[in-house]
Amino acid sequence: MPVEQLAGKIVLDTNNYMPWRDGHFPMIDSGEMTVHELRQKQLPASKVAKAFTHIQAPRLFLSSRPAGFDTVDNNPLSESWRSGPGLPAWAAHEHQPRAQLIVNLAKARRIIMA
Repeated sequence: MPVEQLAGKIVLDTNNYMPWRDGHFPMIDSGEMTVHELRQKQLPASKVAKAFTHIQAPRLFLSSRPAGFDTVDNNPLSESWRSGPGLPAWAAHEHQPRAQLIVNLAKARRIIMA
């Protein structure tokens, strides 16, 4: 990653950890850290923010209008797993108003792979 070029910048991390695609990272599989905490560690002079990871790519185009995306502050990055693949916020197939997104994030249960 371009660590020097991203120093002092906000980095929107749109990645979802998919072991079948990304390979296994023991610290993520064990729950020691989230993929977004790892990204922050890799970019120590940047501010990493998880964004759009619960919105599947085709929906980006279907909902791309001023009122299309509601946001929820899901800090800290150690809680970023709450909108990961297969969890309620990620699995919703329709637009989620802010209130529903908050409910779906709260309903998430962490899955530890190791």
